[in-house]
Amino acid sequence: MAGIELYAPRTVRHRRTWTWAVIALGLIFAILGPILAMFPYIVKMIMAGIAAGASGGPAPAPDPALLDPPVTVLIVSYILNVAFIFVWVKWFERRDLDAIGFNARGLLRFGRGYLCGCAFLVAVVGGIWLCGGYQIQSAGFWSAPTLAAVLPILLYMVMFIIQGASEEIWMRGWLMGLVSSRHGIIWGVVINSVVFGLLHAGNIKPSPEMFAGVVNVALFGVFISLYALNERSLWGVCGWHAAWNWLLGIGFGLEVSGMKLKVAPLVVDLMDKPGAPWWLSGGSWGPEASIFTTVILSGGIAWLVWKGALKPVNGYPVPLKGAEEAF
Repeated sequence: MAGIELYAPRTVRHRRTWTWAVIALGLIFAILGPILAMFPYIVKMIMAGIAAGASGGPAPAPDPALLDPPVTVLIVSYILNVAFIFVWVKWFERRDLDAIGFNARGLLRFGRGYLCGCAFLVAVVGGIWLCGGYQIQSAGFWSAPTLAAVLPILLYMVMFIIQGASEEIWMRGWLMGLVSSRHGIIWGVVINSVVFGLLHAGNIKPSPEMFAGVVNVALFGVFISLYALNERSLWGVCGWHAAWNWLLGIGFGLEVSGMKLKVAPLVVDLMDKPGAPWWLSGGSWGPEASIFTTVILSGGIAWLVWKGALKPVNGYPVPLKGAEEAF
């Protein structure tokens, strides 16, 4: 199944970035985005340090925004991440954005993916709850709705749409597409999923929850790759990823791959029930390390394979010769 273009045909003038370069450039873009987004805070910190040194005073404390960036800074950083990849694909690889999955029926596919992501997340959290893994810590936003409380909820919705899209563009759009064009769909799915899982390994300290979480994140990579292959589009998986993260962290106040958001939950604020095993609730990683996530994602993978997501139907053959390579 080598030589398959997933989303759009390739012409001989198109360049293909090497696999290692896609991973390296993605990391560079992921680091550069937050640096540029926080540049005003960095400059402010440097100027304060210079002023303190000139006056002989104590060094200033780090700006809180550098340690815990506000959601608006996160939004800007993810927009920059997306922009860097778009510029690279458009300018260096000489390809349009449909080549990385942004093709027809975008709004319909995104909306359907968003609803599917919500349904999967509710199934996971609901299953853990029914098995005694969670208890209610406090009521959600709807118990006392205010404008001040709804604003961060909406901002995080926007942030997760952009954040989820940035990861899907890098992994399932750019990396999986390029690997599949060289080595076939199976390798495209495996490589992007393994890289995706490993990139989350540093979210918490090494622990059983961390290892289970990384495995499930890689399993999520397999599932969402098959989802993209089934639709031959990136729109749906961008919606799925955004909905999962937003409803997980904002809807139920649970950890998103080990990270806890400081905002009043939309639905209800859940916490691990005392005595519940970590493999049920996910422990400090959150429900993404739960056995329920493993089971549900495995079921989704089996269903997509049964539907024929791995078959090179509607794929586009790579030009036999003349296509340029890059690093």
